[in-house]
Amino acid sequence: MTAKKELAVVLVSGGMDSCVTAALATQEYNLAFLHLSYGQRTQQRERRAFEEVADFYRVEKRLVARFDHFRQIGGSSLTDRRIPVSKANLESREIPSSYVPFRNAHFLVVGVSWAETLGASRVFFGAVWDDSSGYPDCRPEYYQAFNQLVRLGTKPETQIEVVTPLIHLQKHQIVRRGIELGAPLHLTWSCYQDAEEACGTCESCALRLRAFAQAGCEDAIAYKVKVSYT
Repeated sequence: MTAKKELAVVLVSGGMDSCVTAALATQEYNLAFLHLSYGQRTQQRERRAFEEVADFYRVEKRLVARFDHFRQIGGSSLTDRRIPVSKANLESREIPSSYVPFRNAHFLVVGVSWAETLGASRVFFGAVWDDSSGYPDCRPEYYQAFNQLVRLGTKPETQIEVVTPLIHLQKHQIVRRGIELGAPLHLTWSCYQDAEEACGTCESCALRLRAFAQAGCEDAIAYKVKVSYT
C-alpha cells in the first residue's frame, strides 16, 4: 500500500521561485496554498498567477491573506507609490527600494498558524539568498532562527518546519529545475511595477531575464523591454 502523504503549506506569491518550490513540494506532500496580498503594486496580477498555478496543481486548500498595514507602514517602492521602483543594477550590493521591511516574518507567521490548524508538518517558502536582491529576511540563518521560534511558539505536540529548498540555488538553476519538474513557469509573474507586460527593467525582471538567458531557455511571458542582463 502507498503511504498517505503528509500535508504541507506552500507560500505562493505567483512568482517563479514559489512556483518551483511548489513543484518540489508536491513530490512528497499534499499541498495547501497560501497567498499574501499586502498592497503591492501588482497584487491583482500576482493573485491571478497564484490562482492559475493552484489550478495547475489542482490544489483545493487555498487561503488568501490580506495585509493592509504595509501600505500604512510604507518604506518600500512596492507598497508606497511615492517611492519609485529602482531600475535594476545587478552589480550593486545595496538593498533595493523594493525591500519591504521585515515582510517575510509576517508571511511566515500566517503560514505557520495555518499549518498548525491544518495539521501540516511543513511550511515551504521560496526564499533565495545566493542569487537575489540581498533582502536581509532571505538569509539562511533567518529561517534557522524562525524555526526555533516555531518550536517555542506552537503546541508541544506540533511538529512544523519552515523549509526553503531553493535558498542556495542560483536563479538559472531554479529555472532549469522548474523545467525538469514541469513547473508552469509561463503562468508566473515577477515584475514589480507592471501587470500587463513585464517592465523588463526592475530588479525582479532583471533577475528573471538573466536566469532564463543563463539557463538557455526562452521566457514565455511578455516584456515591454527585453534587456540582456547576461
